[in-house]
Amino acid sequence: MSETKNLTYGVVLEAAKEGKLIAREGWNGKGMFVFMRPGDELQIDMIVNKVKSLPDAFKKYVDQVMDDNHNPGEKGLGKIKFTAYLCMKATDGSIVNGWLASQTDMLSNDWCILEY
Repeated sequence: MSETKNLTYGVVLEAAKEGKLIAREGWNGKGMFVFMRPGDELQIDMIVNKVKSLPDAFKKYVDQVMDDNHNPGEKGLGKIKFTAYLCMKATDGSIVNGWLASQTDMLSNDWCILEY
């Protein structure tokens, strides 16, 4: 693994948008880093029948409401756009979806880009 060090948050945020892993040297946890989950579009049929990470209430809403009025075409064949968001790989190996940088994170100059 190699690192590009002593960067600002603005620089590493652009790197994350390009698919790179970013981290702060000042973080206490070992092996922590941030990455961006890119946005995508999923067909309603896939959301209702195959996606495990969404609650049933949302799936029911999508199946019953998101039809020709919201997504042209046959009911269930439209698409829903999911926007990009930042995730953090935590020290316990879990992934934290929707990670937000603190003011300290954003103003620090100890960011690095991790290269594997």
